[in-house]
Amino acid sequence: MKNKNIMVCVTQQKTCERLILSGYEMLKTDNDKLFVIHVVNEKDNFLNNNSDGEALEYLFNVSKKVGANLTVLRSKDVVKTIEDFAVKNKITHILMGASPDADGGGSQNLTFKLNKMLPEVEFVIL
Repeated sequence: MKNKNIMVCVTQQKTCERLILSGYEMLKTDNDKLFVIHVVNEKDNFLNNNSDGEALEYLFNVSKKVGANLTVLRSKDVVKTIEDFAVKNKITHILMGASPDADGGGSQNLTFKLNKMLPEVEFVIL
């Protein structure tokens, strides 16, 4: 049985805790790894209000409790950054929320693009 490397993509919202906990529940052995990642578009204001920072700190603590690191990356190309992270960390599963993005393309669009770039990765949309 191949090890699972599960990547959970979160936004700056405390509700993403459910994604992290779902990722944690997918771990079956001590060799399985959980990665939590938040990618910020360089054009977006990052931590433009206190609740963003508070939410990320909250998610950081949730991640730590389940033995994962929360990685925050800034990028011009969010999809490419997620793809690079997935390849580098040999990700086998990607967990994402189903809420639409602000750009109107929605997470379905992001999932579709990532799925084409990472055909061997299993996607779990919650």
